[in-house]
Amino acid sequence: MAENGEFSFTSRARSTGRNGLPRIQTNNNNKETLVCHDDSATPIKAKTIDELHSLQKKRSTPSTPIKSPLATGTAADGSFAVISEEERQRQQLQSISASLASLTRERGPKVVKGDPATPRKVDGQPSTHSFHYTSTPTFDDNISDSALKFTHVLYNLSPAELYEQAVKYEKGSFITSSGALATLSGAKTGRSPRDKRVVKDETTERELWWGKGSPNIEMDEHTFLVNRERAVDYLNSLDKVFVNDQFLNWDPEHRIKVRIVSARAYHSLFMHNMCIRPTSEELEDFGTPDFTIYNAGQFPCNRYTHYMTSSTSIDINLARKEMVILGTQYAGEMKKGTGKTTLSTDHNRYLIGDDEHCWSDNGVSNIEGGCYAKCIDLSREKEPDIWNAIKFGTVLENIVFDEHTREVDYLDKSVTENTRAAYPIEYIPNAKIPCVGPHPKNIILLACDAFGVLPPVSKLSLEQTMYHFISGYTALVAGTEEGVKEPRATFSACFGAAFIMLNPTKYAAMLAEKMQKHGATGWLVNTGWSGGSYGSGNRIKLAFTRRIIDAIHSGTLLEASYTKTPVFGLEIPTEIEGVPSEILDPENTWSDMKAYKDTLLKLGTLFKKNFEGFVNHKIGEDNKLTDEILAAGPLF
Repeated sequence: MAENGEFSFTSRARSTGRNGLPRIQTNNNNKETLVCHDDSATPIKAKTIDELHSLQKKRSTPSTPIKSPLATGTAADGSFAVISEEERQRQQLQSISASLASLTRERGPKVVKGDPATPRKVDGQPSTHSFHYTSTPTFDDNISDSALKFTHVLYNLSPAELYEQAVKYEKGSFITSSGALATLSGAKTGRSPRDKRVVKDETTERELWWGKGSPNIEMDEHTFLVNRERAVDYLNSLDKVFVNDQFLNWDPEHRIKVRIVSARAYHSLFMHNMCIRPTSEELEDFGTPDFTIYNAGQFPCNRYTHYMTSSTSIDINLARKEMVILGTQYAGEMKKGTGKTTLSTDHNRYLIGDDEHCWSDNGVSNIEGGCYAKCIDLSREKEPDIWNAIKFGTVLENIVFDEHTREVDYLDKSVTENTRAAYPIEYIPNAKIPCVGPHPKNIILLACDAFGVLPPVSKLSLEQTMYHFISGYTALVAGTEEGVKEPRATFSACFGAAFIMLNPTKYAAMLAEKMQKHGATGWLVNTGWSGGSYGSGNRIKLAFTRRIIDAIHSGTLLEASYTKTPVFGLEIPTEIEGVPSEILDPENTWSDMKAYKDTLLKLGTLFKKNFEGFVNHKIGEDNKLTDEILAAGPLF
């Protein structure tokens, strides 16, 4: 039985997965779930539809004592110091109001809770506002009309409530046949990396990665505040906004509180899925967030503002711990990261996450609470777990479906090739909850070689691991970014240059330290082409890649016989169970040897040219690692 009590491995003699790995089976042996219901009480009968709906919507009183922030935890008589539900809501709304406050006018709208389209009853009388704490404003020079209006906060709504909001109010939102919510992200159907900005101040100028190759395009704090004001003004002008208070990082020691303020139900549901969902007790003590995202993506930035190059701007201020989104409704802008969802989803292993992990002294932990999977060409046969995860609660971005049956056509690229599904991680049957794990023994670098000259798998030395980690060679897949229409070879430092903030050499040094400390082995796995470059060769079959991953995890690949390739000096195995031996060495798959050697040298030259940007950065205390890493690259 696993630590979370939900999964177990059967013995190898009884049931095995691929390559002799134990197969995970789900169990439900928790007898405590068998609850006896007392139906002896007098049944409550509603006399009208309104009364029936009132009963349906009734919420139970929290059973957990609510701590008073003004108390030390216990009252004078030794009992828990508690505050009223009204006081707790007041504090909660005050925190949200502070997030939405104007930085120049000092005041914003009156923040109230609840949907303006759903009148509430107070003492038996209809009321359009469920609760507000602000007093009647006094007029002075800083007051604007926004201070005279109510902004309704739809706070941490459930998926069902968000479905209702999306279908009723957001054009292009529909429920598909599987129960997932289909949405449209507007004109932007992918990330806009050229429109990302980071505030450059004394601290970030010294610590962050700037210059050629860096994703950190600078802006000053004044410009950030201009864009923040524009976003907040837009959100405050709306009758209602959606607020999510959630967590990031499953490791309690490193967990942070994040607040997302957005204008669309689809964005709120997306972040509900992608962040870690607090319990009702955790929400009671949530307090002030550590980081706040203002998603005003329906409203453009002012292109005449300094540093702006388009009507889209995604801005980060690390000192203020805030992020502002203007001019793009693509939900992926609210999360930084790129993952390999398909390969991470496998019946033979527990799933901690498909993206964005931390390796701390406690082990590995997932930052997110969900998965963001590409679903172009998705099929039940090839990716059954992802297919089955697309159900009620899942967000489907920019897909096309049958108008009558609402069945999704995952082959249809008419909106974009970058169709996406966002779902909670527990929708995958073998997800490990909480999403934490021990220190890894294998570090697998995934590359997509468009030239077709890298082996399907290579065992790396520590120096080679750092070299290829810094290089981050892959192919940019069509649709992932605006303007990319077909795959092309590219270098993305640390396999995620668009998302990292420190210099890649710093991440490589941290990785090497962890690998040495915990005895991890590095591997380079190529999921790209074989037998020729893109357009002439064939994509390496996913089934073969899965076999390779299995062999790495089972330890059998460490015991294999190896040969070394020319130019890159990569150690490649001569045999892997379930994988044709002839494809393990790329030279065997090319019919034109001259073309193979020319292409190999061409790729090696691209590697060396790309690495020139990192040779002047010191790695290690004595800079010894720098020379060793350079020697681990291509040699002609």
